[in-house]
Amino acid sequence: MSGATASGLPGYAAATTLDAHLAGAPADAVRAVVDPRAGLRFAALGDSLTEGIGDPVPGGWRGWAALLAEGLGGTGRTVDFRNFAVAGALSKDVHERQAAAAAEFRPDIASVVVGVNDTLRHSFDIRRLAGRLEEVCALLSEGGAVLLTACLPDPGTALGLPGPLRLPLARRQQAVNAVVHDLSSRYDLVHLHASDRGWTEDRSLWSADRLHPAERGHRRLAAGFHLLLAERGLALGSPPEREASRPPPSRAAAALWLATRGTGWLARRSTDLLPGLLGLAAAEIGHRALGTSGRLDAQADQALREALDTMSRTAGVPHTGTGDDRTPRGPERPVPCARGGGGHRTP
Repeated sequence: MSGATASGLPGYAAATTLDAHLAGAPADAVRAVVDPRAGLRFAALGDSLTEGIGDPVPGGWRGWAALLAEGLGGTGRTVDFRNFAVAGALSKDVHERQAAAAAEFRPDIASVVVGVNDTLRHSFDIRRLAGRLEEVCALLSEGGAVLLTACLPDPGTALGLPGPLRLPLARRQQAVNAVVHDLSSRYDLVHLHASDRGWTEDRSLWSADRLHPAERGHRRLAAGFHLLLAERGLALGSPPEREASRPPPSRAAAALWLATRGTGWLARRSTDLLPGLLGLAAAEIGHRALGTSGRLDAQADQALREALDTMSRTAGVPHTGTGDDRTPRGPERPVPCARGGGGHRTP
């Protein structure tokens, strides 16, 4: 296996749900079985989550994508893994830089997990983000890749921010998750639901910064994707272990990290996010006092509807699986995965 591995996640309940789903899957649910003798190429696109931040190994970071790659091969099949993800990447970076490089690699499997950093920018626009992600999915799926996606917890909940600061970020991440669900239906993507409360409330899954998974979180995410890929006959190796091989950092170590490197992270984000977030929080408090908080939800819903409608109008012939099957499919409204229950959703 080759490639750059340095550069709320699946909790026990979510993994158990996936186990139960796969145990009861009918035989014809395996839709894409590959030749176990052929080599497989896996490209990972995204931000610090996919780069592996929070899962240190000698020489750099490992992360869920590298762990998953180790379980794809099986006996006699080689896996060529390339990690194009970069810490801090936005959907624009994946669209303008990573996607083209990944397409040249001609992957059989490609993961596209991005969007949280977009929600932390004052310039967040769900319409632009949706357009970028759709073009990335179209480019890679037309090249024959099976795509992996995930919906993620909002950073405000992960950080434990108070309501006026948390709710604006939650609306943004809910919109990103809804777009990802729509793309998952349109392109028949392998989708892992990773936004339920169990992931954010289990501290053992998270590193000291509460924004990146610890080793245990990365392993749970890798195991969740492995189960879904096994359903399609694409994961032939052993699933990643779900438990960490190293103890989590102590409270003292976590406090030290937050007081040193964590402070630097907050300072860099504050120049862009903090002024806008304070404005959003002020609007949240004002609407709450007037009893008109529903207007903020309505505005976010309208922006999301416009994004999904634009995707429906601009969609060509979607990729509906592996091989040459290009049968058009009508757009489906996504199932919101950040307003309510947990579990998972596969196309």
